[in-house]
Amino acid sequence: MTSSTPKIYAYSIGAAQYSITVLPALGRTLVAACICFALMSCSDTQQTPKTIIDNVNIVDPVDGLVVQQQVVIEEGNIVFIGPAQEVQASSQDQVLDAAGQFLIPGLWDMHVHFLYDEALTDIMPELFLRYGVTSVRDTGGDVARLAALRTQLENTQAPRIYFSGPLLDGKFVVYDGSDPSRPPLGTGVADADSAMATVSALKTAGADFIKIYELIDPTTYNSLADAAKQLGMPIASHVPLMMTADVAGPIAGSMEHLRNIELACAENWQALLTQRQAKITGFTEGLGYDLRSGLHSAQRIPAIKAYDQERCNTVLDTLTSTIQVPTLRLNTVTMVKPFERADWPSAAADLPATVLDNWQARISLLNKNSLSIDNTFAEWSQFLIGRLLERKVPIGAGTDTPIGLGIPGYSLHTELALLVDSGMTTQQALYSATVTPAKFLGLEKSMGQIKVGMAADLVLLSDNPLENIQHSRSITKVMSKGLWVE
Repeated sequence: MTSSTPKIYAYSIGAAQYSITVLPALGRTLVAACICFALMSCSDTQQTPKTIIDNVNIVDPVDGLVVQQQVVIEEGNIVFIGPAQEVQASSQDQVLDAAGQFLIPGLWDMHVHFLYDEALTDIMPELFLRYGVTSVRDTGGDVARLAALRTQLENTQAPRIYFSGPLLDGKFVVYDGSDPSRPPLGTGVADADSAMATVSALKTAGADFIKIYELIDPTTYNSLADAAKQLGMPIASHVPLMMTADVAGPIAGSMEHLRNIELACAENWQALLTQRQAKITGFTEGLGYDLRSGLHSAQRIPAIKAYDQERCNTVLDTLTSTIQVPTLRLNTVTMVKPFERADWPSAAADLPATVLDNWQARISLLNKNSLSIDNTFAEWSQFLIGRLLERKVPIGAGTDTPIGLGIPGYSLHTELALLVDSGMTTQQALYSATVTPAKFLGLEKSMGQIKVGMAADLVLLSDNPLENIQHSRSITKVMSKGLWVE
């Protein structure tokens, strides 16, 4: 074959086969050019479909309001944010004109229990998404069942689930399952020497963090915390009853319910702690639930009445790196009474009939006894939010759903409203339900804001939540993992 003889070149792109005939002198150049052209043509026709939200007002928990923007989502992530209509849509793209609407990051509930009421377990994922809750932190339950639930939901429209496994308690376990009305959410940790094995087993089983409970002894508490840190697991905790918040709190990544802070803030905290430690040490027979309840009943209100601001400042100043998850929705349920809201009947109608009947009986009993209910702790909880803000203690939004009449998803918006009523700005409240939970799990670079490269968990609202936090309920669409929720 001479140098002037044409040559045939064969190549393929994907499953398609191609051939071209070129002169030898131009062969390499033309082959390269033709392949490049073919690839460009192929990318034009086979590009990944995008979802484009156009003309939307972005409400970011860090940056605030940015009006008339375009947000482009591809393969579950935000790939572009810029002026409206900047990116031209292809025929394969899904475009939503969101003019006049407000886009916020998907919300988190930092304190839920999927396994507390099995009649609700299956419906909880759907309800969370309906109310814009795209991620949750399950803070106590059987680790194998929670891992199985997460696996079951992975390929469905469901919130992202991060879980701790069981409540790690002491010799006596508060939630040991001995009473049918209180499920077995907890497990005992025999001693400090068992800590590493316990935490390691939870991590192997799929747990994302650990949760330490109230009847643990100080030595075992410290050993569990050390083990978790060695294994790279965040720590959520109640304040153990044999410790004070300023001692236990700085060791943990989050503390729940604001419980037992009242003791540490009391003028006579040392005497109260000594009484508490003696009661626990001398308890040799009985139920952990009764032991804990008895101590709360005996000491909580007296501690609040003995509040010492200077002492409390000292305590709170130790907690500036420990997220407080107040669960105001739970703490104030007897005072705020969510079932009196106009939208409660329609929200409650989504619950299974057996659950609704049970809750209605409890509501009737609560109303009957309302005059005799002491709301001191409810009022204290709201008062303490202002003190946390003053001392720059981080706050995360959680509800303890479904405990205490907590409708999944719905209750998170009640929590946000209560946080604002207690002193937070609307933007701080949104931050507590987006950025703060992501930080707890070390996910703040990929979740919690509306930024390029972050997960496309988004909620579209008809009204601006920065003007009124009640507008967080004005949901028109929810996006989970880059897909609109049906």
